[in-house]
Amino acid sequence: MAPAITLAAEAPKLSAANTGFMLICSALVLIMTPGLAFFYGGMVRVKSTLNMLMMSFISMGIITILWVLYGFSLAFGTDKGSFIGWTSDWVGLSNIGLTELWDGYTIPVFVFMIFQLMFAIITPALISGALADRVKFTAWSLFITLWATLVYFPVAHWVWGAGGWAFELGVIDFAGGTAVHINAGAAALGVILVIGKRVGFKKDPMRPHSLPLVMLGSGLLWFGWFGFNAGSWLGNDDGVGALMFVNTQIATAAAMLAWLLYEKIRHGAFTTLGAASGAVAGLVAITPSGGAVSPLGAIAVGAIAGVLCAMAVGLKYKFGYDDSLDVVGVHLVGGVIGSLLIGLFASGKGQSTVEGLFYGGGLTQFWKQCAGVFAVLGYSLVVSAILAFLIDKTMGMRVAEDEEIAGIDQAEHAETAYDFSGAGGGAARTAVPAPADTDAKKVDA
Repeated sequence: MAPAITLAAEAPKLSAANTGFMLICSALVLIMTPGLAFFYGGMVRVKSTLNMLMMSFISMGIITILWVLYGFSLAFGTDKGSFIGWTSDWVGLSNIGLTELWDGYTIPVFVFMIFQLMFAIITPALISGALADRVKFTAWSLFITLWATLVYFPVAHWVWGAGGWAFELGVIDFAGGTAVHINAGAAALGVILVIGKRVGFKKDPMRPHSLPLVMLGSGLLWFGWFGFNAGSWLGNDDGVGALMFVNTQIATAAAMLAWLLYEKIRHGAFTTLGAASGAVAGLVAITPSGGAVSPLGAIAVGAIAGVLCAMAVGLKYKFGYDDSLDVVGVHLVGGVIGSLLIGLFASGKGQSTVEGLFYGGGLTQFWKQCAGVFAVLGYSLVVSAILAFLIDKTMGMRVAEDEEIAGIDQAEHAETAYDFSGAGGGAARTAVPAPADTDAKKVDA
């Protein structure tokens, strides 16, 4: 009998379809940051609108440069002690071939790099919502530079980098429940505990100045989130990316409805702000879990997140921390919920064969999720608070009180969001002298 011949596994080849799909997903994730800017910008008072927009937009500049210089290498380079990565050839994106494939996938390294950059951009921008009205723009720019370097890049490696401790432990985070949302929410809490409350917190009305902007922003976030979530499978040859796309829509819808029902029962009205916030809560919660749960599981994840996040946003008044735009209540709480529910609702038929408690898998995965959740939460909270404290003691984190009261837009950017000086057509017309009778007759003639 002739000896058996063992054929080597065929090496992956570049897929034009997957490459194109991932480039589109990268663009979708990028548009989420302007969407976030509108979402936050509409929620603040008119005198803080531009500052809120700029706190998101500056992240698109700073984080891009950091990612090129060293961020990609720290997050996804060769593992160093399960804590951080490093590949010197990636510094400045040098020595990367145009058709060099990413780690056994069918897309180029450059495509994976740019997709992950968009995640790195929006994560620090999420923090900004908790700090509305009161932070110096220069201090914010320095903070996100240091925070991305010391917190986001290492945590991304823990969760997604080969050799990262959470990755090796088996913590499931499909698209960023821990690395993005818990990370940003815990950072927000750490900073606001250091810098304190806005002037007039719990005394002055601080209602959103433009709910249409809020709805526009949430719509852009919902739209871009399909790239954020479905793209994280880096292709769709096996249908998991499609499952994530479907679950993203389902959970978001369920969370929005659950939030609206809760506030109708609790406060007596269905609000547009509640609809927008509920949708974002569902998007956050399904981000880590959508590849592991069934569509029915996605309904459960969304509904639970909608109610619990709606309840959580009121905790700032009870405990006295000024989370201006509910980053802690939505992103931290929603990220924790979505990550932990994997341990209950994982069906074993999605991204892996892992089964949660309700599918006969016991609590093994739940405890793994707990390890990832609370490690990221604790690390980000502590380091972020330390960074805020150091910046506050050196250059100062907050604008002067009179500048905060007058409006941070004028103080920090020398601009205002709306110019009403030329508004009111009737007034403008009366300022123009009426033509003489003789001139009118000439015109009539």
